[in-house]
Amino acid sequence: MFTGIISAVGKIAAIERKGGDCRLSINTGKLSLSGIHTGDSIAVNGVCLIAVELGKQYFCADVSNETLARSTLKNAVVGTPVNLELALTPTTRMGGHIVSGHVDGIGELVEKKPDARSIRLTFKVPDELAKYIAEKGSICIDGISLTVNTVNGALFSVNIVPHTLKETTLADITIGNQVNLEVDLLARYLERLLLGDAAAKPQETITEALLRDSGFFR
Repeated sequence: MFTGIISAVGKIAAIERKGGDCRLSINTGKLSLSGIHTGDSIAVNGVCLIAVELGKQYFCADVSNETLARSTLKNAVVGTPVNLELALTPTTRMGGHIVSGHVDGIGELVEKKPDARSIRLTFKVPDELAKYIAEKGSICIDGISLTVNTVNGALFSVNIVPHTLKETTLADITIGNQVNLEVDLLARYLERLLLGDAAAKPQETITEALLRDSGFFR
């Protein structure tokens, strides 16, 4: 688990194709790996990866086809900057929100404009994720815990303060760039809970009729 508070910006140092998926070597920049062991989790642009090899300023991680399909890591090239965060510990300050590192989908930046000393970014999300995003709720963008300012259909906006711009990859984001999205964990579980007994059946779209048949209202 993570908090969405970025520890450092690293870079993709090498990409090794292995049997259909790949292994990434990531330079960790100013992030200290002291106390980190093989098998520990590190979030890379919001994707939870397992360190399979460690060096003084780098680690390697295998990336499955599922992760490649769901995240922007499939587009990574050597030199790509990435946001890094170590997994939280029982004494970690919860400065962001609970983040699992399991990417739900990919969003696209459609607008970028100044807002006093901040930058306001507007993203378009896949239609199937729009229902999980709420005004003043939390969302994780490339591993960064952010508060949703506005929601309009499949569009939502966030404000990026100067500190976040300085310490993350969002400083260089441009219109059309894609980002990894993880919606609030509670929203995903709530949807599953609302299915009631129907959760044991093949997945259906939640409709008024389904909720009525599951006993939520008459």
